[in-house]
Amino acid sequence: MHITDVKVFPVREEKLRAFVSIILDDCFMINDIKIIQGKDTLFISMPSRRKKNGDFKDVAHPLNNDTRRWIEERVLTEYRQTLEGVAVKPAAAMQVPLAPVELALATPMDAPPALLPPVTPANSATLKEVEDLHLQDSSWNV
Repeated sequence: MHITDVKVFPVREEKLRAFVSIILDDCFMINDIKIIQGKDTLFISMPSRRKKNGDFKDVAHPLNNDTRRWIEERVLTEYRQTLEGVAVKPAAAMQVPLAPVELALATPMDAPPALLPPVTPANSATLKEVEDLHLQDSSWNV
C-alpha cells in the first residue's frame, strides 16, 4: 500500500495545526486527519465523529501501531514541508513497513512549541477557509 498524495491545510487554532487529506494507492481517500500540538510534540488524530454519549469514535483508523506510525511520519513530513514552503513531491515508493521499525523524527517539529516556526496568515487558514479550499479543489473530488 502506498500513500500517493497528501494535502495539508494549515489552520490557526489553539492546538489544532492542520487538516490533512491523504490518498492511498490512487484509489482511496481519507479526509479530516488532524495535526494536533501535544504537550511535547505533534501527533495526528484520525477522522472521528461524536457519539450520542459525547465520546468520539474514529471513522477510519489504522489497525496496528506500525501503520499508524507510517501514516503519521508521512503526514508530519508533508506538514513540515508545507510550513517551510518546500515543493512536495509524490511519494510512490513509501510503503507500509512489514516489521516494527524505529522512527526517530529528529526534526525541528519535535522541538518545544516555542521553537516551532510560526503559522502565519500567508501559510494558514481559518476552518471556514479550509472547508472552502476542500470544496473548490476539483482534483480531490470523487
